[in-house]
Amino acid sequence: MTDNLAAAAPLPDASALPAGGIGFFEKWLSVWVALCIAAGLLLGAFAPSAFAFLASLEYASVNLVVAGLIWAMVFPMMVNVDFASLRHIGDRPKGLVLTLVVNWLIKPFTMAALGVLFFEHVFAGWIAPADAQSYIAGLILLGAAPCTAMVFVWSQLTRGDPAYTLVQVSANDVIMIFAFAPIVALLLGVTDIAVPWDTLLLATGLYVAIPLAAGALTRQHLTRAAGTGADADADAEEAVARFTARLKPVSILGLLATVVLLFGFQGEVILRDPLLIAMIAVPLLLQSYGIFLLTYAAARVWKIPFNIAAPCALIGTSNFFELAVAVAISLFGLHSGAALATVVGVLVEVPVMLSLVAFANRTRHWFA
Repeated sequence: MTDNLAAAAPLPDASALPAGGIGFFEKWLSVWVALCIAAGLLLGAFAPSAFAFLASLEYASVNLVVAGLIWAMVFPMMVNVDFASLRHIGDRPKGLVLTLVVNWLIKPFTMAALGVLFFEHVFAGWIAPADAQSYIAGLILLGAAPCTAMVFVWSQLTRGDPAYTLVQVSANDVIMIFAFAPIVALLLGVTDIAVPWDTLLLATGLYVAIPLAAGALTRQHLTRAAGTGADADADAEEAVARFTARLKPVSILGLLATVVLLFGFQGEVILRDPLLIAMIAVPLLLQSYGIFLLTYAAARVWKIPFNIAAPCALIGTSNFFELAVAVAISLFGLHSGAALATVVGVLVEVPVMLSLVAFANRTRHWFA
């Protein structure tokens, strides 16, 4: 779900870049998700046997249907990750340092803290303790998974430096392979949630390491096939863009089908307690706006240019919800509150991010 990804070679001057735009699907993602939620609830109520059959297609704690759908979502994103961009990791390091500190040393822990605050204290009178632990686990998975795809859309909408955004995303993906499982395990342990290490490592490998390696090999094949002429870099990026554009409908269908399945499995619980979605959304909203304001303010104090500062704050705010959904299902099951919490993250993210893009563009003059 990446639009017009620029080449990663010399870092361009973003002032010369077009303002760009957001695609029709991305702009209305919350609407599609809401429609799929309604469809899932209806189908779950009228065809429970079909959902029971789909839930039974499982091996080693991995639901095979959902795994296929998650791969359909994740693989095109991974093709867009250019590890060659990491050679620029030392260029203008402030933005990269801020991104990594927020994503790996702040965001997962604030999300866990908000989850505990709301589900063990504020909402404790309305939610059973076992359910509260499951929702906290889902929030932790969202907080520990920085976004890798929609970030390029948010960066484009703020006229961010596309090559620098690519460096940030590529660095995050490499770190995610090694840091995601330990951070999730640490936070689950701190919140007294049992940590199935074998399942967590399996999910990390299945949904991060393997797709990332497959994406890198596919990108390498595409760039080699593009040739080595004078415009080799531009031809390579065009080849990658054409390939991911062909896969985009599959990725979209994978996302929407996953939402339908999850809400079909969760339908009985949600219909019995419709306020549940709103309660899960509260800590997610506070986390999103809080992390953005923290990162944005730090970037201003540190005198980071706007075309790096805005994407930096937006990267810290958004989540790799595809990974969070997949791992929640693997760890806790299709019917779990953790899986439900991660899907609510999809519903909340797009309107929140669009509001933050608008805020960033209105405050561009705050930066040199």
